[in-house]
Amino acid sequence: MASAGLREELTCPICLSIYTQPVTLRCGHNFCQGCIGSMWDSQGGSGLYTCPECRKRFQERPALQRNLKLCNIAECFLSTQPEQEEAVIFCTYCVTSSVPAAKTCLHCDASLCDIHLERHSKSEEHVLTEPTTSLKTRKCPVHKEILKYYCTEDAACICVSCCLVGEHRGHQVESLNEASEKKKEKLRHVLEKLTSVREETEKRAQSLQEQKREVQEKAAGVTARVTALIRDTRAQLEVLEKRVLSEITRWEEQVSLRVSDLIQQLEIKKDKLSRKMLHIEELCNITDPVTVLQGRESDNAEDREREGNKVPAVGDLDEVLIPLTLQRLSDIVTDLKAKSGFCVQGDSGILLDVNTAGNDVSVSGDLKTASYSETDQLRLNTQERFVYNQVLSTRSFSSGQHYWEVEISESGDREVGISYPSIVRKGNQARIGFNKKSWGLYTWDNYHLVIHDSIETQIYPESPWQRLGIYLDYEAGRLSFYQLCDPIRHLHTVTATFTEPLHAAFCVCNKWLGQNQELGVLIPAQQGNP
Repeated sequence: MASAGLREELTCPICLSIYTQPVTLRCGHNFCQGCIGSMWDSQGGSGLYTCPECRKRFQERPALQRNLKLCNIAECFLSTQPEQEEAVIFCTYCVTSSVPAAKTCLHCDASLCDIHLERHSKSEEHVLTEPTTSLKTRKCPVHKEILKYYCTEDAACICVSCCLVGEHRGHQVESLNEASEKKKEKLRHVLEKLTSVREETEKRAQSLQEQKREVQEKAAGVTARVTALIRDTRAQLEVLEKRVLSEITRWEEQVSLRVSDLIQQLEIKKDKLSRKMLHIEELCNITDPVTVLQGRESDNAEDREREGNKVPAVGDLDEVLIPLTLQRLSDIVTDLKAKSGFCVQGDSGILLDVNTAGNDVSVSGDLKTASYSETDQLRLNTQERFVYNQVLSTRSFSSGQHYWEVEISESGDREVGISYPSIVRKGNQARIGFNKKSWGLYTWDNYHLVIHDSIETQIYPESPWQRLGIYLDYEAGRLSFYQLCDPIRHLHTVTATFTEPLHAAFCVCNKWLGQNQELGVLIPAQQGNP
């Protein structure tokens, strides 16, 4: 508002623009030097000069006094707000003064103020538009005539001569207004589509922003948990370190005291032995036999007693106490696993269901080991039993997260996975992974596949395996296989929508690959949230 008021005060009443070289009349009003000079030049014939603002008359042409302060203010205003200045188009016929134009005539190539517009011809050839200086774009570059039509074949605006004698003769043409409306209609359709695409893009961007926020919050939560766990573990390790070092220091002090006492005893004994040796040497140097024979020696019984007192053992670091103290490390790791929400301990209850085992499969008494048998097991041929050499678990999973480990033979043909109870039990379609009812990890020596519905996905582990970890998240539809080595390696993850309860499934090697190819369920884990 302040800027608008200042602009109004700095506007010349004649040209309606910001003052250019402003001058002041004796009556106190200000004008651009060029504007007031042009107006008075036109009034010179009448012999009177008037102020355009107050109409005060002057008999003689007044001298123009430059208003330097107002000039500085106007220039400062223009420098701070150049973007607010707009180009003003003036009337072509107002030669004595700069009067803003109201319309532009394309036929006359002239701009007209309201006064001249009233006198202007109203014939059809005189086409009026909003004031503009871009007259060349409104006329045909060939015939210099006003553009009135639109050639649909060449997509160009043309004049009447173009239609009659020009290169567009015989073409399909439309009036500019009609063509413009059609184009606007097309643009509206494009705008609708773009609006829809933009809305969809905004939704996706918002969704991604929300996903990013959730990831950041989850990462922050996990970071806080890990930081707390590491801090707690570090504190426990520091306590353990102090305890072990304290025990070592205590042992060192005890042993040092004993060693110091023994050293002192040995020094005393060494002095006595030195004195005895000196006495014996003196006796050996005496020539008088009587003196030698009468010379006093140490009591042999006392020497024998002293020689019998052997130096006791110094002792060694307690090899049991320190490892027992260090055993606390495993307790710390166990606590860490429990706090992390996933614990590999306890019994998940995975046992092999003999009622599903093929007659080539031998199942151990604890129901945790299966191996190939060349001897027919002679089990009853029921609807549950596989004809193929594979077996399911007794337990099924219809919700939650579960983990179990499997130890397999070093060579041969074997497979582990999961299966619906509705899997067929006879024919090639009964094999794990060769139907829509089961998923399996198949391995034969160095060849490894993940199979479902007979679709094979080859995987490439870095080294052979004997122990596998299998993780099942029923609600998330995830089945993951891990190679249990150091470090643990992820092999493959299957995603699916599970619609039935799932059993652990196992397949032992084919008969032609040899005997005793075993596959067992080891170290089963209770379900948890990883």
